[in-house]
Amino acid sequence: MVKPPTVRSTIPGVGRLGLVEPSAPAELAALGWVNADSIELLWSLSRAANADLALRTLVRIKDGLGTEGWAELDAALRVDTGLRGRLFGVIGASSALGDHLASDPGQWTSLRGNVVLPTKQELVDELLAAVEAVPDGSASPTNLVYRAAVTGHDAVAALRRTYRNQMMLLASMDLAAIVENEPVIPYQVVGHQLSDMADAALTAALAVAVATIHPDGPCPARLAVIAMGKCGARELNYVSDVDIVFVAEPADSSASRLAGEMMRIGTSAFFEVDAALRPEGKRGELVRTLDSHVAYYKRWAKTWEFQALLKARPATGDLALGQDYFDALNPMVWTAAEREDFVPEVQAMRRRVEEMVPPELREREIKLGRGSLRDVEFAVQLLQLVHGRADESLRVQSTIDALTALAAGGYVGRDDAANLTASYEFLRLIEHRLQLQKLKRTHTLPPAEDEEGLRWLARAAHMRPDGRLDSLGVLNAEVKRNAHRIRRLHAKLFYRPLLDSVARLDKEALGLSPDAAVRQLAALGYVAPENALGHLKALTSGASRKGRIQALLLPTLLEWLSDTPDPDAGLLAYRRLSDAMMDAEWYLRLLRDEGAVAQRLMILLGSSAYLPDLLIKAPDVLRTFADGPNGPRLLDVDPHDVARGILASSARYDDPVRAVGAARSLRRHELARVASADVLGMLDVPQVCQALSSVWTAVLGAALAAVVRASEAELGEAAPATIAVIGMGRLGGNELGYGSDADVLFVCEPRPGADETRAVKWANMVADRVRTLLGAPSTDPPLEVDTGLRPEGRNGPVVRTLASYQAYYRQWAQAWEIQALLRAHAVAGDTDLGLRFLTMIDEFRYPDGGVTDTAVREIRRIKARVDSERLPRGADPATHTKLGRGGLADIEWTVQLIQLRHAHEVPALHNTSTLETLDAIGAAELLAETDVELLRESWLTATKARNALVLVRGKPTDQLPGPGRVLSAVAQVAGWPGGDANEFLDNYMRVTRRAKAVVERVFGA
Repeated sequence: MVKPPTVRSTIPGVGRLGLVEPSAPAELAALGWVNADSIELLWSLSRAANADLALRTLVRIKDGLGTEGWAELDAALRVDTGLRGRLFGVIGASSALGDHLASDPGQWTSLRGNVVLPTKQELVDELLAAVEAVPDGSASPTNLVYRAAVTGHDAVAALRRTYRNQMMLLASMDLAAIVENEPVIPYQVVGHQLSDMADAALTAALAVAVATIHPDGPCPARLAVIAMGKCGARELNYVSDVDIVFVAEPADSSASRLAGEMMRIGTSAFFEVDAALRPEGKRGELVRTLDSHVAYYKRWAKTWEFQALLKARPATGDLALGQDYFDALNPMVWTAAEREDFVPEVQAMRRRVEEMVPPELREREIKLGRGSLRDVEFAVQLLQLVHGRADESLRVQSTIDALTALAAGGYVGRDDAANLTASYEFLRLIEHRLQLQKLKRTHTLPPAEDEEGLRWLARAAHMRPDGRLDSLGVLNAEVKRNAHRIRRLHAKLFYRPLLDSVARLDKEALGLSPDAAVRQLAALGYVAPENALGHLKALTSGASRKGRIQALLLPTLLEWLSDTPDPDAGLLAYRRLSDAMMDAEWYLRLLRDEGAVAQRLMILLGSSAYLPDLLIKAPDVLRTFADGPNGPRLLDVDPHDVARGILASSARYDDPVRAVGAARSLRRHELARVASADVLGMLDVPQVCQALSSVWTAVLGAALAAVVRASEAELGEAAPATIAVIGMGRLGGNELGYGSDADVLFVCEPRPGADETRAVKWANMVADRVRTLLGAPSTDPPLEVDTGLRPEGRNGPVVRTLASYQAYYRQWAQAWEIQALLRAHAVAGDTDLGLRFLTMIDEFRYPDGGVTDTAVREIRRIKARVDSERLPRGADPATHTKLGRGGLADIEWTVQLIQLRHAHEVPALHNTSTLETLDAIGAAELLAETDVELLRESWLTATKARNALVLVRGKPTDQLPGPGRVLSAVAQVAGWPGGDANEFLDNYMRVTRRAKAVVERVFGA
C-alpha cells in the first residue's frame, strides 16, 4: 500500500517562531493561538525582541483580564496591527513594563486605535488628577504651583502608576516598528516626550510637597525648579537621574523643606531627583535666592559649572523666577571660554571622565568609554562655549540642535555633523533599549559571552540580518563602526574646520572666520593662537601632494598635540621638522601609515624643548618610533652596541675634527632615542642613566683616540706616553643625567725611555685638545669635560703621572678629595693604566680600619657648608633637585660617608654606583631596610625630576618651578599618573623630606 505524502502544517511551530522555552506550546494553547486563524498573530509575536517573554506576559495578562476581557483583547489583536506592534513590542523588550501591564491589564486599551503621544499639558493634567491636585492660592499662568488632595504613600503609589502608564505608552510606540510596519519615532521626539513627562512629574511632586509642608494655606515662597543636564536639554533617557537646581524667594527654611520634600516624592515615585549641580554641590544650600546664585557664579564657579548651565531651563514652579535665573546667568556661560583656567579645567575634566570607566568596561561602556556619547557631548559643548559668545545661533541646549547649528555656522563640516548626529542617535537608541529591559539605569553593553543578552538587544534595536551577518553580527558591527566614527570625528571636529579655513581644501565648506579660528585654537590650549594659525597655513599651503597629506594628517595630529603640556611649542616644532624633511618622501608616508609613530611624535614635540633639534638633525630616529615584533623599536638598541659603533665610526677618520664630528652624530642619534623613550615612559631612571653614561664614555674615548692618532701622525712616531681618562662623579658611577657634565681626571705614564717632562707636556696637550674639540660650540646638548676634581683643583696641572697622583693623595689630599675618589672609574684611554690607577687609589678610598674620626668630622663640616652656602641665590631648598633637602647631594654624601666608614670590612661597598651601593648597605644591614628604601626612592625621584626638567626646558637646570604650566609639563614628562602638577610636587616634597630625616640621622651618628 502506498503511503500518502505528508502535508506540512501551515501553522508555524514553536521552533520556527523562535520560541525556546519548554512551556511555549502550552502557553500558546492557553491563549488559543494554535489554529490557522492565529497565524498572523504568531508571526507578529515571533518578531518581538524576546518572543518567549512576550508570550509569558500575554498569558499573565489573559489571567488578569478574565475570559471576557481576554476575548476583547484577542479580538482587537486580530484586526488592529498597530495594537499588535505596540503591545508585542513593549512586552517583548521590557520585562519591567510587562510586569506593570500584567498588574493592571486593563491598561492595554490605551494602546489600541489611532494612538498619539499626549501633549505636555495633557501629561501634567493626568498626573495632577492622580493626586486630585488643584491650583494653589499663589498659582498663576507662570507659577505652576498646585495643591494635592492625596499625600503620603497613597500619593506616591498613584503618581508611580500614572507615570508608568505614560512611559508604557511612549515605549510601546517607540518599539512598535520592531513588530509591525508602524512609524519609527525619531530619537529627538522620544527625548522631548520623556523630558515633558519629567517636567509634569516634577510639577505633580511639587503639588504633593506643597500640601505636605503647607497644609493650611498658600505656599509662601516663590520656588523655581531649573532643569539641568539631559532633562534641561530635552534629551532625557527612559531611566536617568533628573538634575535640578532650586531658586527661591525667600530662600528660607520653609523653602528648603518644600524643595527637599519635592525631591523625596519625585525620587520615590518617578526617578532619582538630583540637586548636586547646585552651587557648592552637595555641601551647598539646597535653595538660594537669585542674587545668591548670581554672586556665586560671578565669584566662585568653576568652568564645568558654566558648562552645566548650557542646558539649564525653567521646568516647573515659578517659571517667571526661573526665567529671571536663566536671563541672569546665561550671559556668563558665553564668557567662560575666556577664563584663564578654561583649558586646563576642561582637559582635567575630560581625563576624569575617562578614568571613571574601569579598563575592562571601556569597550562596552557607551556613555563614558572611548567613542562614546560623552565624547560627542563634550566636543559639541566645548565648541559651543568657544564660539557661542560671538554667534548666538549656537546658544541651544540639545546636542543634536547644537550640531545642526555648528554645521550651519561652518564650525563643523556638514558631512561630519551628519555622521556624528547619526552615530550619536544610534548610541542613544542602544542606551534606551538597554534601560527599557528592566527599567534600570545602565549604559553598559552585555559582555561578549552573554550571547542571549546581546541577541535580545539586537532585536530590540531593530537590527536585521543583512545577508552576510545575522542580527547579532549586525549589532556588533554597528557598535564598533559608530564608536570608531565618533573617535575619528572627535579629532576632526575641532581641526577640520580650521584647516578648511586656512587651506580651502573643500570649496563648498563654509570655513571659519579668522577670529573664530583663533577662538577655537585658544580653547584647545594654544597660548598664541594667531601663531598657531600661521603654522597651519604654512603646513597646508599650496596645491602640492605634501600639503594635501598634511591636511589629512593634521586633524588627528593636532588632537594629540592638544593633550600635551605645550601645544604651541609642539606645533612650531612640527612645522620646523616638516620643513627640514621637505625632501624626504618617507617622512609623511611614515606618519600617515604608522599611527603609533605620529602619536608618539606629537607627545614628544608638545612635551620637550630638548628633543626637536635632535630629531631635526637625527630624523632616522623617527623610524624607531614604530612598533616591531618585540615591541617599540626604540628599545631594540643596546647601549653597548651604540658605544662600539661610536668608537668604530670615529676611527675611520684621521682628522680629529671629523672623527669627533662622526662621534657627535651618533651621540645625537642616541640622545634622541633615549630621550624619546624616556618621555614616552619606556625607560626607567637607571636605564636612562646607563645609556647616557655609555654614550658619553664612548664619545670621550673616540675623541681621545682621534687626538692621539693625529699627534702620532704629526710626530712620526709613537706617543711618548700612555694616557687614561678616569670618570668621576656621576660619570664614574654610570649615573649621568641629561644635564650632567663629565667630571674626569687625566692620568699619564711615560713610555719606557721617554723623557718624563716631554711625556707629561704631550699628555697635557692631548687633554686640552680633547676638551676643546668636545666643548666646541654646537646646537647639540653640550659636551663639557670638567677637570675640577683634579689634585689642587683649578690651580693644579690637568694631567699627572700615576706616581704624581699617588704622592699627592698620600701627602696632601683633603677629606673631600678622598671622598671624590669613591666614584672614580676608568672610562677611556689605556685600559691597563686605568686599572692601575684604580688599584693605586684603593688604599686611600678604602683605608684599613676606615677613615679617621677627624676625616669624618671634616666631611660633616664640609657638608654643613654645602647645605648653607652652595644653594644658588633664590633657590627653594625644598625643591632644588641637586642641593635641596633630600636631593641628590644629600643622598650621595650619605652613601659615601657610609662607604668611607665601612668599605674596609664590606667589600660590596667597593662600588661607584649610588643605587648599587645602597643595595650593599642594605644587605650588610648598615642601615635599616626602610631607611635604605627612603634614600633610594628620594634619589630616583630627584633624578627623574632633574632629567624631566632638562627634557622640558631644553637646558640644564636643578630647580623645580612653582605651580604652573612648566611644572605640569615636568610632572607629565616625569610620568606622574594623570600629570597632576600639585600631586607631583607634593609627592616630591614628601619623599625628599622623609629621606632628609635619614640623612640627618646618618650625619649625626
